[in-house]
Amino acid sequence: MTRPIARVLALLEILQSGGTRTVAELAERLDVDERTVRRYVDHLLDLDIPVRSVRGRHGGYRLSPGYRMPPLMLTDEEALAVLLGLVAGRRAGLLSTSVAAAESAVAKVRRVLPESVGRRLDALLEVADFTAPARPALTAEAEVLLTVAEAARDRRPVDLGYTAGHGGASERVVHPYGIVAHSGRWYLTGFDSASEQVRTFRVDRITTVELRAGTFDVPAGFDPAQRVLTAIAEAPHQHEVSVRIRSTPEQIRAVFPPSVAALEEINPGTPWVRARIRAQRLEWIPPLLAALDRPFVVEQPDALRDLVRALANRLADALDRTGSAQVEEDESALLGLGVPGFDEVGGTAEERGE
Repeated sequence: MTRPIARVLALLEILQSGGTRTVAELAERLDVDERTVRRYVDHLLDLDIPVRSVRGRHGGYRLSPGYRMPPLMLTDEEALAVLLGLVAGRRAGLLSTSVAAAESAVAKVRRVLPESVGRRLDALLEVADFTAPARPALTAEAEVLLTVAEAARDRRPVDLGYTAGHGGASERVVHPYGIVAHSGRWYLTGFDSASEQVRTFRVDRITTVELRAGTFDVPAGFDPAQRVLTAIAEAPHQHEVSVRIRSTPEQIRAVFPPSVAALEEINPGTPWVRARIRAQRLEWIPPLLAALDRPFVVEQPDALRDLVRALANRLADALDRTGSAQVEEDESALLGLGVPGFDEVGGTAEERGE
């Protein structure tokens, strides 16, 4: 923060947080001397911002009670957070307000942003797809996310520095086809010069990005969201799972979304569908198969069959325990009703050997 105007705005931000701030505290936070702090206060007074000087041992500066700064001042990341929260909440159905109210709020925030920031956010909102209600954090560097969104909208190639999941770093030229928010992460999908294929990249793993000259064409009918979901479902994992399910794809999708399982028709006209899942762990799959409540056959791996059997045994044991508990509960109820042959000790006289 080297420009004086930036420090003046930072001073206003500090004062708006409330309370009286000493000159020494303000000087330390702004990294200037105390004389400069007083000059910045004079700038605010020239703008008719009511800064009060408080005398005494614990004196300093504060804003007049009840004062609120009319203009909205946001950094790139703050503006990104506000607009994405509104847009994602609206698209996911999480806002209790009307559509008109949400759109009005977005328009008001957009209108008071600097033009350069506004154009870049427009690019992101224009190309971004939201596949599902977002988790609390959509993590990515704002500068990287805005740059790749701008490139996707304008169909500009980018030089990309990328760190893969195994830690390997690489540089490549990418044609960004689209940006997708899914399950708390941002993904970039597009043509990759290194593999000469359409690839999907996690935005938080992009280390550098720079626009290149030229343009490209997006293949007709390309669906960025579907491509990202397919790439996630087909990513290599420790276990290759294949389950044959007697059900419709729609019923299966209610439990296994596209990001989890790839579905394929076994034979036209038959009621069976094969679900292929790549997973690091298998423990979560049996409960979902049980929730599906349709006939299924585990084709591979054997370890999944063992887990399904174990779940079935636990359910059977739980049912047996529930039955025993119900008998005891019924006996207690009979005691309370004074049924002959039972007393307050519990059980019949014959069972007690009396």
